[in-house]
Amino acid sequence: MASLEPQERAAPAIRTDWTREEIASLFDLPFTELVFRAAGIHRAHHRPDEVQLCTLLSIKTGGCPEDCGYCSQSVHADSGVEATKLMDVRAVLQSAARARDAGSQRFCMGAAWRNPKDRDMPAIVEIVKGVRAMGLETCMTLGMLTRDQADQLAEAGLDYYNHNIDSSPEYYERAITTRSFEDRLETLAHVREAGIAVCSGGIVGMGETRDDRVGFVHALATLPRHPESVPVNALVPVKGTVLGDMLADTPLAQIDDIEFVRTVAAARITMPESMVRLSAGRESMADTVQALCFLAGANSIFTGDTLLTAPNAGDDADTALFGKLGLKPQT
Repeated sequence: MASLEPQERAAPAIRTDWTREEIASLFDLPFTELVFRAAGIHRAHHRPDEVQLCTLLSIKTGGCPEDCGYCSQSVHADSGVEATKLMDVRAVLQSAARARDAGSQRFCMGAAWRNPKDRDMPAIVEIVKGVRAMGLETCMTLGMLTRDQADQLAEAGLDYYNHNIDSSPEYYERAITTRSFEDRLETLAHVREAGIAVCSGGIVGMGETRDDRVGFVHALATLPRHPESVPVNALVPVKGTVLGDMLADTPLAQIDDIEFVRTVAAARITMPESMVRLSAGRESMADTVQALCFLAGANSIFTGDTLLTAPNAGDDADTALFGKLGLKPQT
């Protein structure tokens, strides 16, 4: 039986000098050729039969002053999501323990803030320390960070910080106006300088063009160091949000399945060592589409029934899917 261990000798060099033209040419490849190339690179760096399981918890929901057009937690949205205070530390740790017992390797926590206030940091630090003590990898997404806040999180032992770039630099301002693409990059730089691993990806299916998807992958693949995790979300149109109301009844709301797999494959080829995560939108994907994504190099998913405020496939569905595909949780 052939070994499923990563084929280290076949691993290509890691590049951060990709051009848009090169990435566009990947998207333009015949689909089977693109997936074949991505699968080969994936096997050179990762076990193809393992998928990382992550759990995402909203530790502070709603009331965010940002105007992200896709987000139900924005104060600019009429989505019915009510603002809450930061969860009690003990309640967060109880949720983390349940996630660990269900098989998750990483516990991700999100707060609907533009940026955390200094008064919030002691509780956040306590949460990070408590979750890490359970043996889980920790990830947080709290909005923009100062360098001092990033340093505090690093000292607490935070493993990953998520801050998505969302889309291409050109399309970004069509989805968000209250902070710039450069603001996003500044926070990523603070995180990296503090020694925390970076989790950064974006959303497709917002009405963007393929050129925007090329620009999205290019922006991540040409960072000085690739993000250790790259979540690829498909827009979940939420009534009451700008994009949800605009796209809910149009074909643009659901990106073509083949184009979604192409995006995953391009991310895998250009960022070989990153964990490429299927994130929001997976609950509506057919098993065959998810299987193609895993073949094209996706090797991380969110488990559970909810992603912040959006629905997710659920543990039972994931267990059934893994059984069909012969996949297993990463150890």
